[in-house]
Amino acid sequence: MKPFKFKQFEIQQSKDVFRVGTDGVLLGSLAGVENASTVLEIGTGTGLISLMLAQRNPHAEFLGIDINEWAVKLTKSNFENSVFNSRLNNMLQDFKTFETTEKFDLIVSNPPYFEESGSDKDKVARQTVELNFKQLISKSSELLSERGILSVIIPVEVGDDFIGIAVGHQLFLNRRINVKGIAGSKIKRLILEFSVHEQPVEESELIIEKSPRQYSDQYIELTKEFHVFGKSLLK
Repeated sequence: MKPFKFKQFEIQQSKDVFRVGTDGVLLGSLAGVENASTVLEIGTGTGLISLMLAQRNPHAEFLGIDINEWAVKLTKSNFENSVFNSRLNNMLQDFKTFETTEKFDLIVSNPPYFEESGSDKDKVARQTVELNFKQLISKSSELLSERGILSVIIPVEVGDDFIGIAVGHQLFLNRRINVKGIAGSKIKRLILEFSVHEQPVEESELIIEKSPRQYSDQYIELTKEFHVFGKSLLK
């Protein structure tokens, strides 16, 4: 599988790990990393999100974990081959049993959300079998620093459930980005950010395409420091 080239790093890909996709690019572009010193990514896949966040924040230290050994090997390679390698670490680890005394200023995840699927990589990376929302939120609430943020991208259909579970663990929605695939369409994804502090929700909208296979000006501006435009749209 061909590598995916960004302006400051390259992502090697594998048929055994979910390839670079729009959800990851959006979260890497929008997650609130600006004030973070320590970042934990849950389910690294290729390592894309951590690499984007490392580019956006030149001081933060990153730890990525994944339960898929192929993803861990791929992430390790992509981390080591980047200019940010001194700040990036990853490990094979089930988040449900992850133990650390460290607190994180940002926990970021493109979490599993499909209930069932036919492929093995889907089973690990996209089913709620391995890590459900309650487990993700509960564990994250224990690991966040006082100023910490939990940042996720999920389908709009499960947004209310996710928010409700978060409130039950004393994590409050601070930011909501409604993502539309194309102008005039329904909301497709939500980027949600939570903290231990209750405050007014900052809400905005992002449109990826202005017409079929044509990026919107908004998306181009958002990702201009990463994308080499002129390439095919992500899937």
